[in-house]
Amino acid sequence: MILDRTDNPGAQVLFSLACFVVIVFGLRAAAPILLPAALALFLAVLSLPVMVWLRARRVPKASAVVIPVLLNVAVVGLLITFASQSVSQLQRELPTYLNTLTQLQVSWLQAVEVRTDVVLTDYLTIDLIDPGAVISFARGAVGRIAQLLSMTFLVFLIMAFMLSEATVFPAKFKFLTRNSGFEDDRLEKVVSEVQTYLGLKTIISIATGLILGTWAYAMGLDFPVLLGLTAFLLNYIPTVGSIIAAIPAVLLSIILYGSLGHALLVTLGYVTVNTVFGNIIEPSLMGRRLGLSTLVVMLSLLFWGWAWGPLGALLSVPLTVIVKIWLENTTDLRWVAILLDKSAPQEALAESGD
Repeated sequence: MILDRTDNPGAQVLFSLACFVVIVFGLRAAAPILLPAALALFLAVLSLPVMVWLRARRVPKASAVVIPVLLNVAVVGLLITFASQSVSQLQRELPTYLNTLTQLQVSWLQAVEVRTDVVLTDYLTIDLIDPGAVISFARGAVGRIAQLLSMTFLVFLIMAFMLSEATVFPAKFKFLTRNSGFEDDRLEKVVSEVQTYLGLKTIISIATGLILGTWAYAMGLDFPVLLGLTAFLLNYIPTVGSIIAAIPAVLLSIILYGSLGHALLVTLGYVTVNTVFGNIIEPSLMGRRLGLSTLVVMLSLLFWGWAWGPLGALLSVPLTVIVKIWLENTTDLRWVAILLDKSAPQEALAESGD
């Protein structure tokens, strides 16, 4: 028996929800396959203009595919080398940092108790920071980096095959959709907008990482390279990422100098850079259409983090923006893209203003 959508709207809603649940748990179950594919897709989209440029200059197809892959290998290898050196040094220094932070915590509590005659230890435990938990977290982070390294070869292999198919797939798509009522240029529009978003976001993230890494070095903080790399990666997550990236720098400032003034100065640098890039430069370059509401950013962070772990959280906003771009170019699902947008359409704003 086939249910009629018009006669059974409730059944249709339940069916849609059931499909959504299946897709969600499918994404989580297939994470070992889909996560490397998503990483490879991002790198392939960013590298596609290089391959097209090489092909336009009559470089053989095989070389035009291999050269962008080798460039990505070199860049990622360089980043991993710098990060691994800093992380290994951080592991050695972490117990000393935690001991210093605990001593500062005790001295601050005692100073407040002397001035206010309030025994804070009756309300607050001295062990606000558990050194064992922090060290375990750091070791877990190193383990996740090792897991990422083991995935790297698979990511670049998938990326190479994606680039090799890039010149053939649009023709296949046009052939399949020529009699189905779809717009022939829809795929090209989606790819172009995704390239624009990922390209601009990557450039802005690189600039953010370089400036904040230089700021950390100028402020005399340890591990400025690692702090810059952290700012670069977390800049892909709007609002929340900049806050998380600032926490290690502020803690290092407190540990190394024991001065709230120095920590406030470090914080001011982070706030200034993220405000300029996040609220002025990025919106002016990307425009309103590539923005997401803050609620959607938080929900996507939770969802992709739950489905694919820390790397999923890192890729959460780019993945959601890609989905939003695809929805915008699909007529019957454009309303979902409007719900994900940062602001209402201009027509709706004009109507509400009237």
